[in-house]
Formats: sequence, structure tokens, C-alpha cells
Amino acid sequence: MAGAAAFVSVGVIFGQAKAARRVIPQAEAPPPRGDGVYGPRLPGKPITMAVLGDSSAAGYGVHRPRETPGAMLATGVSRRLRRPVRLHRFAVVGAMSTGLGPQVEAALEVKPDVVIILIGGNDVTHRVTTSTAVRHLVNAVRDLRAAGAEVVVGTCPDLGTIRPIKPPLRWLTRHWSRQLAAAQTMAVVEAGGWTVSLGNLLGPRFTAEPTRLFSWDHFHPSADGYAVAAAALLPTVLAALGAAEERRLVLAPDEGVRSLPQAAHEAARQPGTEVSPTQVAGRDRGPEGRWARLRRRSAWFGHSRAEEAETPVDVAVPLEGFVTGGQERD
Repeated sequence: MAGAAAFVSVGVIFGQAKAARRVIPQAEAPPPRGDGVYGPRLPGKPITMAVLGDSSAAGYGVHRPRETPGAMLATGVSRRLRRPVRLHRFAVVGAMSTGLGPQVEAALEVKPDVVIILIGGNDVTHRVTTSTAVRHLVNAVRDLRAAGAEVVVGTCPDLGTIRPIKPPLRWLTRHWSRQLAAAQTMAVVEAGGWTVSLGNLLGPRFTAEPTRLFSWDHFHPSADGYAVAAAALLPTVLAALGAAEERRLVLAPDEGVRSLPQAAHEAARQPGTEVSPTQVAGRDRGPEGRWARLRRRSAWFGHSRAEEAETPVDVAVPLEGFVTGGQERD
């Protein structure tokens, strides 16, 4: 009986996977490019930012360049630091971690100061092994760090929040997503990068407002959906650039220093969590491996521009500041 039940369960899952592929349309056209200089009239040498990864990094599902994640992040960094930001997007729709190599080579040509990588969703849907996906991601981070770039990785999103994916496949994809996100966190921090857990960050809001936060294909985010993710990433990008002013002297109870495995496990379950390398008593490692700092980064939305100006620098730009702020390019 147990064998028969397992056979039926596998059949159901395969059937749901085929149904999901039919419901989720293939990419029809590349997303708009947002490459250029943001804040060109601001003083100082431009900060060079590169965006690598898959469709979530490229901004598939939006129609205007200013709505892509890279444009939102470049706008946010430029406004916070009052410096121009030169954006280069090398992300490719449909990319898996195994395809990061050519993107890294292209990014190294522009000598980036900071690189944002969003990757993992296609690794889950194509069932790339966690070890293979993480190995290619680590190689990318190490090459970029060796060239002097700061690297911020938005870990694998929780695909269990995607509406066309039904239970029990939804439960499996959630497990696979979190498993990959935790492995990405450990590997990236070991390699000297920063991570932000995107997790199920979009889930509750997308459930409440699916028509606003999902794009036309019901799979990729809309401009507002990408703004949620960009708002979670921006504080860590600023911190990686050495520009995040630490306003809070006391950490919340669920923040602080952990062993890297523990930090990765917690971050995979708590969206919007930043994990970065740190030291304890002058040492990088403890009994359970590398030390890591866990921070809950807040993403604020819906404030006016006046309120935005008063927001601490280590808190994200409000939603309308991203979506309606526009872009300035050469």
C-alpha cells in the first residue's frame, strides 16, 4: 500500500509540474534595459553597479526601464549617497547558476564596485542539484571579490508562493527553495559576500494583492513586486559599500552573531534577513565554523518624499520613490 501511495504521489507531482509549465508562459521578449548613469549631475566619481542572475534580476514582467530591479537599486544608491551610479545589467532571462560564468566575465570588464546577484529560481524548477548550483555561485562570488567588487546575493525566492504551482508540488518547491537559499547563504558568506534572504518576502503581500504585485504571467513580479525585493536589498547594498549608518546600538533579540550554519538556517526562514561575515574576539571562526552577523533589514513603503528624506540611511527607499522616481541616464 505504501508503495502504491508513493507511486500515486509521484504521478500527481509530475502531472502538476506539467500543468504548471503549461500555465506559466515562456518568455516572449527580453525585459527593458535600464543601463546608464543615474544621478549624472551629482558630484563625485560614479559608483559602478552590475546586476547578474536570472529573470528576477533582469526584471522580466515590467515594461519600463525604471521599473527593473537594477534601475530601482541604482536610483536608491544614487539618492542615498548623493553620487552618480553607472548601472550595467548582465542578467539573462532563464539563467541558472551554471550560466553565471559568462555574466561574471562581462561584469569584470566594467570593473564594478558592487555586484548584485539574484539567482536560484530556475535551479529549483530544473532540479539542478544544490551542490552544483552553489558551486557555480561561489565561483562567481570569488572571482568578483578577487577583482575588488563587493557582492550582494539575493538568495533563492520561495517558489511555494507562486499561485500556478499547486499542492503538493508547492510544498516540495518551498522545501527545495529554502534548502538552496540556506546553502547559498553559507557559501556566499564563506566566499566574502553578503546575502539577503528574499524567502517568502512576497508571499503574504502577493496573496493579498495578486493583481497588483504579479505581472501578466502570474509568475514574475510586477513593478510593485520588484520594488518590494529592491527595498529589501538596498540597505545591504549600502552596507556593502560602507555607507550604511548604524543607527541602532542594540540589536533585536532575533539578531546578532551566530555560527554561519545557524545564521543560514534562520535566514532561509525569515525573509529580508541579511547575513554577513564578522569576527568574535578577533577570530573569524568558532567551534561550529565561520561567525556571521544576522540583521533584520526593514523595508519601508508608502511614505511621502519628505518622510523619505528623514528615513535613516540603512532603511530602504519607499515604494513610490522607486517606481515613480524615474531614471536619469546619459
